[in-house]
Amino acid sequence: MSSPAVQATGRPTARARLKKGGAARPPNPRRFGIEQRRTVTGWVFLLPAALLIMWMNFYPMIQAFILSLKTGRGTRLNFAEPLWYNYQRLLADEIFKLTVQNTFIYLIVQVPIMLVLALVLANLLNDRNLRFKGLWRTAIFLPCAVSLVSYSLVFRTMFSTDGLVNDMLMGLHFIDSPINWLGQTGTARLVIILGLLWRWTGYNMVFYLAALQNLDYSTLEAARIDGAGSWRTFWYVTVPQLRPMILLTAIMSTNGTIQLFDESWNLTQGGPAYTSMSMSHYLFELSFQKNPNFGYGAALSYVILIMVAILAAIQMKVGDKRD
Repeated sequence: MSSPAVQATGRPTARARLKKGGAARPPNPRRFGIEQRRTVTGWVFLLPAALLIMWMNFYPMIQAFILSLKTGRGTRLNFAEPLWYNYQRLLADEIFKLTVQNTFIYLIVQVPIMLVLALVLANLLNDRNLRFKGLWRTAIFLPCAVSLVSYSLVFRTMFSTDGLVNDMLMGLHFIDSPINWLGQTGTARLVIILGLLWRWTGYNMVFYLAALQNLDYSTLEAARIDGAGSWRTFWYVTVPQLRPMILLTAIMSTNGTIQLFDESWNLTQGGPAYTSMSMSHYLFELSFQKNPNFGYGAALSYVILIMVAILAAIQMKVGDKRD
């Protein structure tokens, strides 16, 4: 029987020649050329996409930062003196401070409730014995597919002084007179939070449901065999395995809430007196309504960007427990 160091042709391999003190055969230049061409081909396909991303994303960001250093009305803009004048002005802007407060109220109240509801619904809909699972999943996800303008009109009608909500509460004798939901600070904020919960809970539920279906079912069975109840199994077995998906949805929800515009614009118009207006809504008003000030609006947009980046970094630092 021939040695393994000898090929089928009877010739010793390069490894055998090295053991005997001989020199290994140099790499085939033709083969190296093929690998090099493959690398070049890959970069040829990647380069247009990379250039397009830089042009469509990073170039506008750079231009927006330069714009934030300018002041003036309309297109008649000049560099401010000092250059950080717009950022300094933001610190003294009471409306900006109010919109920051409103946005963080939505973030602190709505996002945790939404993610917990989405997680609970996903766990319930992942039950193997549940009937009509497809119907329930579709029904809960559908609000995300509804047009924003349509659902805003429905919510404005429901929460008007002569709307369905007041009629139901008065019919159940919970209130004696209609509530002006959209005309008071607290209730206007509540309507926006309810709208966000109705629209985006099903969206996040889909992420959790997909993650649950990829879990190792044997871990759940082992927990039940060990005597763990449904709640303990869910909290100590299921949730830890969903940590990466929870982190992802938390970052996306935080990002979306900090940049909230649609609900503030369509549901309450930012009223009453800016007390329900979000930062992005205020940015729109500064840039395209009243007396447009693009430099000041660009400065506000960069403040929003910095807030999103800081919160995302904190969430990733806290949520990523990998060694």
